[in-house]
Amino acid sequence: MKKMNIGMIGGGFMGKAHALAYAGMPMFFWPAPAIPNRHTVVDVTEELAKDAAARLGFENYSTDWRAVVNDPDIDIIDIVTPNNTHAEIAIAAAKAGKHIISEKPLALGAEEAKTMLDAVRAAGVKHAVAFNYRRTPAVALAKKYIEEGRIGKILNFRGTYLQDWSADPNSPLSWRFQKKIAGSGALGDIGTHVVDFARYLVGEISDVNAVTKTWIPERPTQTGGVDKLGTVRNIDADVPKAVVDVDDEFISMIKFENGAIGSIEATRNAWGRNNFLTFEIHGEKGSLYFNYERRDELQVSFSDDPSDAKGFRTVYTGPATPYGEALWPIPALGIGYGETKIIETHDFIQAIVEDTEASPNFQDGYRVELIADAILESAEKGAWIKVNDLGQK
Repeated sequence: MKKMNIGMIGGGFMGKAHALAYAGMPMFFWPAPAIPNRHTVVDVTEELAKDAAARLGFENYSTDWRAVVNDPDIDIIDIVTPNNTHAEIAIAAAKAGKHIISEKPLALGAEEAKTMLDAVRAAGVKHAVAFNYRRTPAVALAKKYIEEGRIGKILNFRGTYLQDWSADPNSPLSWRFQKKIAGSGALGDIGTHVVDFARYLVGEISDVNAVTKTWIPERPTQTGGVDKLGTVRNIDADVPKAVVDVDDEFISMIKFENGAIGSIEATRNAWGRNNFLTFEIHGEKGSLYFNYERRDELQVSFSDDPSDAKGFRTVYTGPATPYGEALWPIPALGIGYGETKIIETHDFIQAIVEDTEASPNFQDGYRVELIADAILESAEKGAWIKVNDLGQK
């Protein structure tokens, strides 16, 4: 069985998720398309890199991502760094002939994402962007029902992603609140997952009309410590504050090319909401509802249900639903965040081995960035904005 050496750039929160996926994938998907070998991990200091290698099971560590990208032993470059570094690393990796998986959002904006897409296409390498939530079996089951025509023509999509981890005004200024590093705030950080759901399940978005808000305009600067997201946190009581120049929340009406309509919203300031990622889809023959906090469940309602059974009912994912044969043998036994990354890893490596197109890939990442840019433009202008490829009017 072929072995593929992984060079992972970044050893924080997302590095942990990806390393787990590399270790677990062959245990779930056996025989595996190939065995991912955790070869080298990169971090910003030797101390952090050495620690990451020990924690995450990598054979080697480095502080020089360029050396890893150009290492002939490396097959796949995995980018799990802040958003402003994705493009440089991905373009260099493509030129070195490496297959690439990058965390989302793909780039700081559509223009930068297009340079990444052009680079991987020119190099002929496989590429993927890590919108892992679509790999949740219940979401894949919703896709199956839609493709089978179970809910008929889609009329409406409602999607939300609500969190509260930054609702405290005393939580410190991390890179996620700085436009030059993150590109945008709640929109890029979590809202793009909802955009991915909308495209994956319903179709291409053609127009947006949005509003954005920054509820906490200043945050304390950081001086030390590390939080669960891999962000350095403040440990001093009295520190200067710095400006937040990204959105805390956005709401957008959307139109799809196929005629459906809907809405997308995301916030990191919703007290009581932990990881409230949801969608509700209405069709001419039924409706589907999903809440990631209850990720083993898909709520369904079909127009041909008997009159004494109208309303939503719960379908529990398991062996008979998408990815079920590789996961757990009993419905509702439990699907976690780790399993979505394991499935993502399997599908990407399978695409490499079978020489097929990975999905979602940099083309999808680029389209999501076009939509995100249009949302920001709409909020600035207070008008409907058409989503066009770069160069089109």
